[in-house]
Amino acid sequence: MSFTSPLFLWFFMPAVLAAVLVAPRLWRNGVVAVASLLFYATGAGATTLLLLACMVVNYLAGPRLEVGATPDKQRRQLLIGVIAVDLSVLAIWKYAGFATEQFANIAKVVGADLPVVHLALPIGISFYTFHHISYVVDIYRGERHAARNPVSFVTYIAMFPQLVAGPIVRYREIADQLPQQRENRLDDIAAGFPRFALGMCKKVIIADSLAPLADACFATPGDQMTFGIAWLGAITYTLQLYFDFSGYSDMAIGLGRMLGFRLPENFARPYSSVTITEFWRRWHMSLSRWFRDYVYIPLGGNRRGVRTTYRNLGIVFVLTGFWHGANWTFLVWGLYHGALLVLERRFGWDVAPDDKRRMITRRVATMLLVLVGWVFFRAPDLGRAFTMLGHMLVPDFTGLSEAVSVAATNQRVVLLLVAMVIVVLPAEPVTGPFLEASRTRAANALRITFMTAGVAYSAILVAAGTFSPFLYYQF
Repeated sequence: MSFTSPLFLWFFMPAVLAAVLVAPRLWRNGVVAVASLLFYATGAGATTLLLLACMVVNYLAGPRLEVGATPDKQRRQLLIGVIAVDLSVLAIWKYAGFATEQFANIAKVVGADLPVVHLALPIGISFYTFHHISYVVDIYRGERHAARNPVSFVTYIAMFPQLVAGPIVRYREIADQLPQQRENRLDDIAAGFPRFALGMCKKVIIADSLAPLADACFATPGDQMTFGIAWLGAITYTLQLYFDFSGYSDMAIGLGRMLGFRLPENFARPYSSVTITEFWRRWHMSLSRWFRDYVYIPLGGNRRGVRTTYRNLGIVFVLTGFWHGANWTFLVWGLYHGALLVLERRFGWDVAPDDKRRMITRRVATMLLVLVGWVFFRAPDLGRAFTMLGHMLVPDFTGLSEAVSVAATNQRVVLLLVAMVIVVLPAEPVTGPFLEASRTRAANALRITFMTAGVAYSAILVAAGTFSPFLYYQF
């Protein structure tokens, strides 16, 4: 079930919010937990059992991982065992097909024929795996106590706003919100709905309108690819991905607030960055924080010398790439960003310049580097990615193919230009937090616009069947 489907917008969400409003305080987490499992089951089907099994393992381990509950050696062994279970589930369901396909390709060289495993990828498995690991590690470190109430634990892991595509909520960030003491339910709905409306407009009006144009460009065969198609596809996808994923994050944060929870921010105008280092502080921030806290710092971070720092960055971005999908394109994308970060640190480019002219130049350069990376991220294989990048480097005057010309309607071109204008605006303020926190006339005007004209137009597009699944549902 998508946030932008008629079933969710007109039936599921109103029913859940009404139930949270009328339910006694001690029942609210139960309402959220049951609704979340129903939400997940509608899309995941039988693989919901896998989520439930993972929750049982991690929930039972929680109390025994608390400091002083068992001897430290046993706690450590239990932590390693639970994390191994979580990662094994992720590896089998997400990467078994990819791994067996590589072995099969190697076997063909010597004339052997090996089977390839095909498993249905459970939606959101990458996200709920990271939530489980955050839960057990935060308890093991003594940063939070284990959840004794199973309903609270299910609420944390399965909360439907963030279950399928984030933000990735570390346990320490929400543990204090899980006790059922939330009041001012109408105030929460009033505060969260403008953020939800903002995300819906970004997703339905902009991202979904750009999707057919980006798809047409990336589907162009290599012998028909041109300089114009390659650049149009790269630019369009760069904008589509941002408005799609940040739109989802805004909707998730808004939904969480309407349910009484404050979820962490996930985007802060990333395309305004002047370095790749800054980009990763602004893009998918919950993922960056997760890898920082549970991989980079435990490996030693930047405390053990330059070479170790570079090694740790490389490990983190190899994992970041493969976390997004079982494909060589994601690995190359991760290595590409890891290499850029290492180069920035090596030559001191990770610090923003003071001069305004150099700031603009660095922002343009950073944007171009990010755009090149998105070609690897979007392309179905490395061959198609390098073909597209090759045409981006060699200007020609061939123009657009018939399929791309048909996809480039006047409406989509206008929205493409609007999206470009939005992303080149100054880095501050970030629209989502600005809508929630500011009480200025400008903020009030934006709230009213998104909640009236924006939601109305988005609803018309949804009713017309023009919406598409969120891009990060595949991860």
